[in-house]
Amino acid sequence: MTGAGGTTAVRLIRAGEDIPVDTPRVPAREAAQDELSDPMYHEHDPNLLERGLDRFWDWIGDLLSGAAGAAPGGPLGLVVLVLALAGLGAALWWRLGTPRRTARSPETLFGSTIRSTADHRATAAAHAEARRWTEAVQERMRALVRSLEDRAVLGPRPGRTADEAATEAGRLMPAHADRLRAAALVFDDVTYGGRTADEAAYLDLCTLDLDLEAAKPLPATGAARGAAR
Repeated sequence: MTGAGGTTAVRLIRAGEDIPVDTPRVPAREAAQDELSDPMYHEHDPNLLERGLDRFWDWIGDLLSGAAGAAPGGPLGLVVLVLALAGLGAALWWRLGTPRRTARSPETLFGSTIRSTADHRATAAAHAEARRWTEAVQERMRALVRSLEDRAVLGPRPGRTADEAATEAGRLMPAHADRLRAAALVFDDVTYGGRTADEAAYLDLCTLDLDLEAAKPLPATGAARGAAR
């Protein structure tokens, strides 16, 4: 019991005596703290890592609870939102393909090997027969540009890229400019962007190649010649 002066009455049993002894409150608290500091009382306490994990999971639980409360429809609305985001991510992955670690700068269309239009077309046809559509698209695009060089629509120029060839040819064949740019984009996507071509892309490119072969280019002006150099 507590007496005047802030002391705590503690009954101590001594040998042969039953005398109440008043012990001050502060020393009593210190004695209790000393007793509880004994390691035997803390053998089963969680360690530092366990305490950290407990706090982390508590934080995750609070975060999810707050999100569920803020989402329309409560917990069910949160589940629907998460599923919608997952679906969006899957759609983007399917549309854009697997991200590449490093971006590659556009390389030359033909590389260091000089081959004829017929050689490129034959190689493209062989790849298509084996259903290797990416390689077929690459070779057919090279055949298309080589054919334009053979007809002097484009001047032979080492280091030309597919984009440059499409831009130059589009100036002289404006009716096919959009299809030329689209073909160059497909070539870049499958060659440098990690995308995979399909049969439709190859057939479109074959049709464009044949259409260009039958088309008559506009007379090259001085400005067009300068841009082609």
